[in-house]
Amino acid sequence: MKTVSFVIPCYRSEKTVGGVVAEIGAVMKTLPDRDYEIVLVNDCSPDGTFSVLRALAENDPHIRAVDLVRNFGQHAALMCGMRYAKGDCVVCLDDDGQTPADEVGKLLEKLDEGYDVVYASYADKQESGFRRFGSEVNRIMTEFMLGKPRELELTSYFAASRLIVDEMLRYEHCYPYVMGLVLRSTRKICNVPVSHRARQTGSSGYTLAKLLGLWMNGFTSFSVKPLRLFTLVGLSGLVIGFLWSLVIVVRYFTEHMAPLGWSTTTALLLIIGGLILFGIGLVGEYVGRIFMCVNATPQYIVRECVTQEDKAS
Repeated sequence: MKTVSFVIPCYRSEKTVGGVVAEIGAVMKTLPDRDYEIVLVNDCSPDGTFSVLRALAENDPHIRAVDLVRNFGQHAALMCGMRYAKGDCVVCLDDDGQTPADEVGKLLEKLDEGYDVVYASYADKQESGFRRFGSEVNRIMTEFMLGKPRELELTSYFAASRLIVDEMLRYEHCYPYVMGLVLRSTRKICNVPVSHRARQTGSSGYTLAKLLGLWMNGFTSFSVKPLRLFTLVGLSGLVIGFLWSLVIVVRYFTEHMAPLGWSTTTALLLIIGGLILFGIGLVGEYVGRIFMCVNATPQYIVRECVTQEDKAS
């Protein structure tokens, strides 16, 4: 019998995660050929989320609750949950009930067909304009930086085979980006359409700062295209400057005049100087992340792990 591991990062979900767990238990009863486990990772939620997770784990042998010492972010929490997961495949979904756990059979069927990773896709996402904007920027970034196929939709609800999960877990640095790890591991990826529910309570845990940090992880940890882009920009500036110098010299000798205009010169200097500083900052970001990884900055730190066996002992 195959085992499905559900990994759910939890943040401000004391009122919703219980319903998600109950839905998973109900749908798995309709799949008698599969066993399951649920790994709930509390990403240092400021509310009573871990108390709820502890109660769930102590009363259900299928559940393991993990508490992180501070907020490391959704992707670090996912990596933590995957390391505890022991199943033949791993299904990751949200803690707020927007991702339909009762449609997990569609994802598992595609895995059985031979795909390595199966992402849920939504015809009509029930989310705010801010989150739609974030999703669109993330789509553009993954297509340009990570080579994601244009027709593929990447979401937080997906199923991955054990082979791919083990390959992803080889990444132990402090800036994980799960989509980047998937795309660098395999191209046998597909979508299956599922419904998307409206948020019942609360709001998204992603702020603009967190989204910017997530995008930075994506294109500095898994791509050197930004550096190559600035190399191209610098080369283009060199060529344009050389050609413009030739124009000035030719006009001086043919028309006996040189171009005037301090405002144009100042604007060009500001633009070029800004590009140089931005490029230096980008290189510094890469170097800084290398420094953090070399110094073994942890991907996450677990404070406590709770199972029903712990309660019994």
